[in-house]
Amino acid sequence: MGQHTVEKIGGTSMTRFGELMENILIGSRRGAELYNRIFVVSAYGGITNLLLENKKTAEPGIYASFAAGDRIWENKLEETRNEMIRLNRSFEELGLDQTAADDFVNERMDGVKNCLRHLMQLRSFGHFHREDYLPAARELLSSIGEAHSAFNSTLILRERGVNAVFVDLSGWRDQDTDSMEETISGHLAGLDFASCMPIVTGYAKCKEGVMAKFDRGYSEITFSKLAVVTGAREGIIHKEFHLSTGDPKLIGADKVRTIGHTNYDIADQLADMAMEAIHPKASKAMELAGIPIRVANAFDPGNPGTLISRDYVAPTPRVDMICGRRDVLAIEVFDPEMVGEPGYDYNVLASFAKNKISYIAKNTNANTITHFVSEKSKNLDKCLKELKEHFHGAQISTREVAIVSVIGTNMKLPGFLHRAAKALAESKINVLALDQCIRQVNMQFIIDREDFETAQKALHRELVEHEQI
Repeated sequence: MGQHTVEKIGGTSMTRFGELMENILIGSRRGAELYNRIFVVSAYGGITNLLLENKKTAEPGIYASFAAGDRIWENKLEETRNEMIRLNRSFEELGLDQTAADDFVNERMDGVKNCLRHLMQLRSFGHFHREDYLPAARELLSSIGEAHSAFNSTLILRERGVNAVFVDLSGWRDQDTDSMEETISGHLAGLDFASCMPIVTGYAKCKEGVMAKFDRGYSEITFSKLAVVTGAREGIIHKEFHLSTGDPKLIGADKVRTIGHTNYDIADQLADMAMEAIHPKASKAMELAGIPIRVANAFDPGNPGTLISRDYVAPTPRVDMICGRRDVLAIEVFDPEMVGEPGYDYNVLASFAKNKISYIAKNTNANTITHFVSEKSKNLDKCLKELKEHFHGAQISTREVAIVSVIGTNMKLPGFLHRAAKALAESKINVLALDQCIRQVNMQFIIDREDFETAQKALHRELVEHEQI
């Protein structure tokens, strides 16, 4: 293992760059203390939405408009350019060279505009199919945001006397395309981490197509690959919040606590609840390499945050987190002829697999199988139609539900499940279904959506707050 860390900063934090310098990048550090740290940066908050599409509302950005054949994409591009230049102005007081920053934006955006115009011309001939060029266009547009923030960050830090180095993995105008590992190794070759601070783009151009494989989670994949390739001693993810025992906005900041230490298994459980501490594909590579991950609050520098390591188990039984998701659909297959029928479940799952739908939880009994899936899953209607066509004698129904989870590295103590169920009952919450594996790291309660918030408060009060008294 090396002496350095690899640290990732998210987009919302990047817009508060002055605070980042005070809390993380510089602070009281001087000389050699500044180095042996590699930073992977995301695009400024909102920029990737403008480049692609809004992640929450699906409002088209440049890419979505271009993919739809809507000429408004050029207007979208100019709006995005203006926003990027406006962001440049917001960092003028930090010492950002406005001419250099604007020239960088204009060169990239002009290049993208020309490229997309040429693709539009090719499209008009009818011999070039969307699937041949749209993935490349999406990759190209994705790369712009991270390159912008990394370039600006490097300029500002160098103005402050830091030996920052802009490491552009975006492949801008590169004719060759290597694997991500080769791309990272090639761009970092010759850098002495002990005397410089690499500022690395969260997007990395590679043969496998990082957007095609991971879509909007690509910056954490870059972070993970960097840590593994360079043999980092630790990976650090700087967020706008601590990884806490519950949602502070719901339960109250005075009632939750920072988890402090947990393991990769729990990180996977959180990801299943859409509470990603880190992208599961990213964490797996670091887990196998034995590199711990620290999740820290970028704006609470005195707090060590939460360390995620491979083998940690809490020395005393406790609950790490109460969380959940309300975007869940229960798909129930009831068939009196199911009992004792080998392979029945396999045939149900075949339709799920065919339509690329993964399930979050599952219940079975003699004649009923219920899978709980995200209602946002693509091809869900198609999957349901296929199930009804394939299982003629079955009753197939759906129900909108929520899942609330009690998660912890060490919950193998008689009474945890009883206390959780009792807390829900005392809050007048009916448990529709329950899911827990023998390993006892995750109790999942399926409930009505209207009880989602009340259930989390009740469980946190009983299993976390009472333990602190």
